[in-house]
Amino acid sequence: MVTDGGRKSLRVRLKSLSGRLHTLKLRQAQMELFLFRMEVYTVKVATGTSEYSGTNNYIYVTLVGENGESERTVLDNPGLDFCRGAVDEYKVTCPSPLGPLLLVRLEKQRYWLEDNWFCRYVTVEPPGGDTVLTFPCYRWFIGDTKVEIREATAKTPMQDSLPQLLEHRRKELQERQATYRWVTWAPGIPRCIDAKTEADLPQDERFDNEKRSDFEHSLHYALLELSLKKLAISFGKSWNDLEDFKRIFWKLRSPIAEYCMEHWKEDWFFGYQCMNGSNPRMIRIIRKLPENFPVVPNMVQSSMALGTHLDKELKAGNIYLLDYAIMDGIPTNTIRGRPQFIAAPLCLLYLHPDNGLMPIAIQLEQNPDRDTPIFLPSDPPLAWLMAKMWVRHSEFQVFQLLSHLLRTHLVVEVFCVSTLRQLPAVHPVYKLLSPHLRYTLEINCRGRTQLLSSNGIFKRVVSTGGDGLMILAQREYKVLTYRSLQPPNDFADRGVFQLPKYFYRDNSLMLWEAIHSFVSGIVGLYYQSDEDVTEDQELQAWFRDITQEGFTELPNFGLPSRLTLEELSTLLSVVIFIATAQHAATNNGQFDWCAWVPNTPCTMRHPPPVDKDAVTMEMIMATLPDVSQSCVQMAITWHLGRAQPDAIPLGQYAEEHFTEGRAQEVIDRFRAELKEIEEQILGQNEGLELQYLFLLPSRVENSITI
Repeated sequence: MVTDGGRKSLRVRLKSLSGRLHTLKLRQAQMELFLFRMEVYTVKVATGTSEYSGTNNYIYVTLVGENGESERTVLDNPGLDFCRGAVDEYKVTCPSPLGPLLLVRLEKQRYWLEDNWFCRYVTVEPPGGDTVLTFPCYRWFIGDTKVEIREATAKTPMQDSLPQLLEHRRKELQERQATYRWVTWAPGIPRCIDAKTEADLPQDERFDNEKRSDFEHSLHYALLELSLKKLAISFGKSWNDLEDFKRIFWKLRSPIAEYCMEHWKEDWFFGYQCMNGSNPRMIRIIRKLPENFPVVPNMVQSSMALGTHLDKELKAGNIYLLDYAIMDGIPTNTIRGRPQFIAAPLCLLYLHPDNGLMPIAIQLEQNPDRDTPIFLPSDPPLAWLMAKMWVRHSEFQVFQLLSHLLRTHLVVEVFCVSTLRQLPAVHPVYKLLSPHLRYTLEINCRGRTQLLSSNGIFKRVVSTGGDGLMILAQREYKVLTYRSLQPPNDFADRGVFQLPKYFYRDNSLMLWEAIHSFVSGIVGLYYQSDEDVTEDQELQAWFRDITQEGFTELPNFGLPSRLTLEELSTLLSVVIFIATAQHAATNNGQFDWCAWVPNTPCTMRHPPPVDKDAVTMEMIMATLPDVSQSCVQMAITWHLGRAQPDAIPLGQYAEEHFTEGRAQEVIDRFRAELKEIEEQILGQNEGLELQYLFLLPSRVENSITI
């Protein structure tokens, strides 16, 4: 039963509650009136999707417009903000319009513990529902950091007139040039980033956590799968016979590697690899024999088709040459106290009308004498097999160190460093190249420390490891030409346009045309004349950095003396082609062609034979890599050649740098053309026993990441 006193107390409480509600409504009305009078900007902030991208630190934003700045606003919603993959929305208020937005200023401050943050982008919707503006970021915030980012529209310096934006460009480059510095890793090769190890790189150039973990664990996995501990107990132990190599073909397999294991002795397969293996750039046509390769017609007559002879086939353009003169005199490695051996072969190949490209003569040294026989298919089978193995051994050295390391990794690193040093993020050329330079600096740093260093894998198992590999790279660098990096010119200079079943050539040309068309389309949106290119001082500084800082000591490289509109498109196409298609062609098949060790041995433990009749299986087994070396060769080529779990295919962009409609149209056309190429390559491979799919666009990565 409620007493009168209780009723009175209840009325007092209700009256008090009513008063509080009235006050709250009044305050809400005042706030709504305040907001009505304020300019409200809707800001969305996208956090990275990789592991550890989120943060619990304080994040602040300031909007910078032509008419002023917003207040520094802490971005804090109820619950958790800035979680991995999240897009968080906030309101930023200003007493008056800011005018056209120029910059977004982001700040991170530590809350209790340091917690790095990766920001993908910021979008801003101005009051009144105007067009939403995108501000790409794609960078890490480390420590207490302040970063200003620009709206996404690509602009050359001539297209910026506001002093504030021009100053922003200048300061960005000033900071970048202090962060990204040139260094000479070794004389006589392209210069590189100033970082002794990957740990010295800025976080923005590092692998994300998933990539780093996968990279570091995959080699250990490969060695475990090969039972390396069991197989390599006795270092230096030779295999007993060729069948023994199958013992390391346990779980790490590929269809091509298994095909290679079955057919590697066959001459047609040797010729096929000259065109479509991991080093398809060596073969060239000849119209006369080199003076240091004294093959006479009767030596090879048994290899000719009926009714023809060597001189006739030379004139007809059916004779080709592999020349490894660059290997001559290279210092060899010493592994566990035992000297290793190399050769500098010449190999003559004949395009047989029925059998295809076939090797018909091999000389293992550059200077012919009585101790340098010319090996022929008519020789004792083991002697001919041994000669081919020596050619393939030279192929391993040239492929790994020159075609792969120097002509893709190190060449692209020059453009990577120059781009980071000389082009601001708003520059169209930066936006074009940036996705094709992803992870290149870290993988190159890891290569220098883990593969090529004095205690790296090459020193442990490769015949040119140690001093030899650097001398070999220096020799190649001296003769490297810009022209040879352009597929149409390379194939023309080597005279191989008429060579049938040269799938690497056919697919390369399709991808080159697609890339060149794409690049020309993007470049044409921002430059209309040669004068536009010349007047772009940032672009000119980029080009000077490439020629004067990156490719030093290279007077015959052949880069144009000045950039024209056409030359700019060609140069950018070369960079993207090397970083994508060329790297895929040399890197992605290395496990396929090298896993069966006798096909492409990493080292040789005895010198080349001088007596054809003395070659025995025991000599072959004693010469080939031993058990330990073979296991490491198979493991490292699997580790480096396997498909990457986080691979981004050519033409796909995880980061959206271009937002303009016209640029998106060019990108869409590029993707459509790549899709057509994909279908064409798949169609060409239908019914082929040995398929060539290394340049399938879906299998070509957008950058050098391995």
